Amino acid sequence: MTSAKAALLTALSRTDSPRRETLRRELARERLSEDAKLMRPKLVLASASPRRLRLLAQVGIEPDALRPASIDEKPRAGEMPRGLVARLARSKAETARDQIANDRDIADAYVLAADTIVAVGRRILMKPEYLEEAAASLNLLSGRAHRVLTAVCLITPGDKVRTKIVDTKVRFKHLSRPEIEAYIASREWRGKAGGYAIQGLAGSFVQKLSGSYTNVVGLPLTEVVGLLIGEGFPIHFNWIRAAESEAE
Repeated sequence: MTSAKAALLTALSRTDSPRRETLRRELARERLSEDAKLMRPKLVLASASPRRLRLLAQVGIEPDALRPASIDEKPRAGEMPRGLVARLARSKAETARDQIANDRDIADAYVLAADTIVAVGRRILMKPEYLEEAAASLNLLSGRAHRVLTAVCLITPGDKVRTKIVDTKVRFKHLSRPEIEAYIASREWRGKAGGYAIQGLAGSFVQKLSGSYTNVVGLPLTEVVGLLIGEGFPIHFNWIRAAESEAE
């Protein structure tokens, strides 16, 4: 066997893991030690959304870093709402995890990602980019019920992936043309799934809501807190610390 062929076979037979896995697994093993267990774990949020940051702050969670994940959010042919939102949330989480892979300060952090979509039946309403798209969304939602789905994806330091989908039903009143035009002029619809923000002016459109309100805002807090606690992230530590600070 020639030396060139031997070198090729050696290269092909290598089983070295990517650097991301090596570092992450190394730090995950270190965390199993008794000293490491006493350290507060870190959290990376795969978003820079002010709404999601405010919601996390509401329950005493402050991410150690933000790693917004830029991915293609277009639905695939025939993709259903639940399948789409779950795929996007996981893709965002995995992209953010890869971004921190070689950063020793946060390589072993929990990674939290979420994606929210609005659906009318099987029709998916994404974030409108233009005035005409926003107006079309509001006209479609006017006087009928729709669903707001948020998928939350959590990746633990040991690379365990947990996903939860929350589905909230929202019914809008009939919207007049002046109401739609005024809302479009407010620009509040920009960057919002379905072209509206329930925590803002569009709150006056809602006749009925069944399910999680914070889900419609963009992050279902009950489910997020449940996922984090279930995977060992100490949510309540911050609550106790806050109470102690107020008592001083």
